[in-house]
Amino acid sequence: MDQNHLCYHYTTGQRHRQSNARPRTHQEKMHVDAPAQFNALLRRPAPVLALAPMQDVTDLPFLRLMAQYGGADLYVTEYFRVHAESRPEKPILRSITQNPTGRPLMAQMIGNDIPALIRTARELLRHPVAAIDLNLGCPAPIVYRKCAGGGLLREPARINAILSALRDAIDIPFTVKTRIGFDDPAVFEELLPLFARHRINLLTVHGRTVAEGYRSAVHYDFIRRAAETLPCPVLANGNVYSPTKAASVLDETRTAGLMIGRAAIRNPWLFQQIRQHLAGEPPALPTGHDVLRYIRELYEATRQPAFRETSHVARMKKYMNYIGIGIEPTGSFLHHIRRAHTEAEFFAHCEEHLDHNRPMPLEPFELDLKASDVLAGQHR
Repeated sequence: MDQNHLCYHYTTGQRHRQSNARPRTHQEKMHVDAPAQFNALLRRPAPVLALAPMQDVTDLPFLRLMAQYGGADLYVTEYFRVHAESRPEKPILRSITQNPTGRPLMAQMIGNDIPALIRTARELLRHPVAAIDLNLGCPAPIVYRKCAGGGLLREPARINAILSALRDAIDIPFTVKTRIGFDDPAVFEELLPLFARHRINLLTVHGRTVAEGYRSAVHYDFIRRAAETLPCPVLANGNVYSPTKAASVLDETRTAGLMIGRAAIRNPWLFQQIRQHLAGEPPALPTGHDVLRYIRELYEATRQPAFRETSHVARMKKYMNYIGIGIEPTGSFLHHIRRAHTEAEFFAHCEEHLDHNRPMPLEPFELDLKASDVLAGQHR
């Protein structure tokens, strides 16, 4: 059976069962409508713009803040770690049960234990998720060394078994986010038939291998190959940092849309700017004051009562690594912000560079960074 029809049957079946019962609560309505909203999103002619899942970044407060800036069309949770003794992490579950975006939200899992993945998927189906997503792309060594995330790309046969089991267990959209290989993209040609065979509803392709991390150019030709080969929609992921680059990647890959991660941390206006550019309108550029206001809102949104001031300032540096490369070209801002310890020091550096009304393109500068720097290499 066609999976779009299956998902539609699932949602309409829910409506039929409840048609002669009490009115549905808001939570029940979200549960029923999320997969239908997802399917409707994929059927529309406009490109789908998705916020990429980023562990310890795309939590509930961050999703709420992104939605206030125009937001994406589609969101994905941080990954649920799945193993024999795991249960869905409550903070990530709150992103689903309290979804503040007004948009479909997919729940992502990472792991290789098939019974545990099935059990977790069924637990997640009790919540208003739009789809279940399998992570085949995380490049963190702590993940791939356990043969999870991008580590599974070394074992196509194991991927085949996981996809088969999950497709049978999931009666709403089932999606995959992948890289093009572990250390050799040649395996991608072996993976594409597996994705087609198991009738996934959406594939997101980050156009690098796991070994390349984020430091190489993106191989958009592999993403285009997926879009031309698979019966399901494909999203392109990797180095989409501006409205013009978004249009270029869409043209080059012929995909149904884009998934954007690090650039959205730097520029929360990016999704709306892309929509404006694709509509033939000049994208609105934030001023320095707008960016300063965003950093203040991010600071407050991510503040946790139990954190000391110095701990929260240190946590903010994770975000500032990405924001900073779009502020000025010398690296001075990043140098000083990384050495701030107090809230006063932190915002003094921000104000020094952003207390103005000049427009801020927020496109990344090619900073002269050390090879060991987290942002070194192809950070565009």
